[in-house]
Amino acid sequence: MTGLEKMKSQILDEARAAAEKKLSAARSEADGILAEAKAEAEKCKSSFAAKSEQAVASYKERVTSSNDLQRRTKILAAKQEMIAAVLDKAYSSVERMEKGEYFAMLLKMLDKYAEPQEGEIFFSPADLAKMPKGFAGKAEEAAKKKGGSLKISKEGRNIENGFILAYGGIEENCTLRAMFDAKRDELSDKVYRILFS
Repeated sequence: MTGLEKMKSQILDEARAAAEKKLSAARSEADGILAEAKAEAEKCKSSFAAKSEQAVASYKERVTSSNDLQRRTKILAAKQEMIAAVLDKAYSSVERMEKGEYFAMLLKMLDKYAEPQEGEIFFSPADLAKMPKGFAGKAEEAAKKKGGSLKISKEGRNIENGFILAYGGIEENCTLRAMFDAKRDELSDKVYRILFS
């Protein structure tokens, strides 16, 4: 081999060696990048899996909470229906009281609501018609105990039951419905304690 060929061969060998070195470095760098990418992908996969598990757990918790709320709401509605039914039945039983018992209850109401002044008491036409003898005197006695007087009006009012007290142009509704409505919350609480405690 001539000197020129030797030089060419040497240059080619050096070039091949340099190329091989660069290729090896490039392969090594590519393997490192690939390993990093795989590690990052695994990390992302784990993160997505954890987030997905959290999302599923959170959704299950919300569904459970929603179901529990619906269940409690339905139970509360059922309890309220039962309480309303008991109160309606109690009102109906008061409406159907015997005449003597009914007017005795009205006297007790007068003891509570009569004012220490001169007034008038109004009843329904039906109650005026079935009013027992001596009731007017007992009503007057109840008013006197409070320091006032009451005159029973001959004019019937358009009410179902109970009475209306009138003092100087101011009327107090003492019908049974008004009494029940005024005490509804208190009565509901009592019925709740009886039924559900």
